[in-house]
Amino acid sequence: MENYYLFVLMCIFLIILPGPDTAIATKNTVTVGRIGGLKTALGNCCALLIHTSAAVLGLSAIIVKSALLFSVFKYVGAVYLIYLGVKTLWSMKKKEEAASVAMNTKSQFVNTSCFKQGFLTNILNPKVAVFFLTFLPQFVDSGSNTFLPFLIMGITYTVLTAVWFLLYIYLINQISVFMKKPKTQNIIEGITGTILIGFGIKLALEKTHN
Repeated sequence: MENYYLFVLMCIFLIILPGPDTAIATKNTVTVGRIGGLKTALGNCCALLIHTSAAVLGLSAIIVKSALLFSVFKYVGAVYLIYLGVKTLWSMKKKEEAASVAMNTKSQFVNTSCFKQGFLTNILNPKVAVFFLTFLPQFVDSGSNTFLPFLIMGITYTVLTAVWFLLYIYLINQISVFMKKPKTQNIIEGITGTILIGFGIKLALEKTHN
């Protein structure tokens, strides 16, 4: 493996860039609480470990090289992001109509689905597979065995992602008094829903890799 510390530095910059995972974590932390945000982050990290395993075993390369498989992952991921975005915007309407008991039930349901949202948002994003297959090889010696280096880098990226989300969720939770005001939540959910729909459309319009 070459330039491991440079790899770590590049990972940090890439991880803190806002994306659908950050949008989902923000929404769930604000609407559900710290536990909701942590469950979302856990789902995201579990998906990253699967991407790491796929890269190590060569499955990601097959997906990236197959136009059909890439398209399937791309469109399923896009539809899911759009679904989450529409669901988020729709929940703003339902909040105003729901009774307090119904709201408590809904919050419990959202809490249980946070892990699933974080996991599916990441695992259904083919761009993550492309990232692993195009970014990781740049830090491996030419002609060397990629199994161990890919495994180390994949785990490193997952750990850095987990650390970032822990800090990010802690920060949001610290200002929860302001963030959890109904008006603030509506604004955040509206922005998040719109962003998720935008990410979904952008993903759907991505050119298929041959």
